Amino acid sequence: MNQHPLEIDVATLRDRLGAGDDLFLLDCREPHEHEIVSLEPALLLPMSELTERVGELEPQRDREIVVHCHHGGRSLRVAMWLRQRGFERVSSLAGGIDAWAEQIDPSLPRY
Repeated sequence: MNQHPLEIDVATLRDRLGAGDDLFLLDCREPHEHEIVSLEPALLLPMSELTERVGELEPQRDREIVVHCHHGGRSLRVAMWLRQRGFERVSSLAGGIDAWAEQIDPSLPRY
């Protein structure tokens, strides 16, 4: 049974990044969304391209991965899909980048 949380909230992510935890951020939104607002240093890998590009995540297999999208729906699906493929330490960012912009960094644009 996977003991890793399926979702992580924005405050926890902020604290863990601030503490220097080794997290790999994966943005599963589309490129036009990424152009509006993004979290550094997240890798953009759109959900629509995931099946063809999942091999790019292989070097991150043993790291903790946090997937985010706009509101948290797509990232939750991506996190579950990756878990089914043996990526055990994957979480979805609850509320997505919109919650991050609302609660953590209000200077970021929202859409």
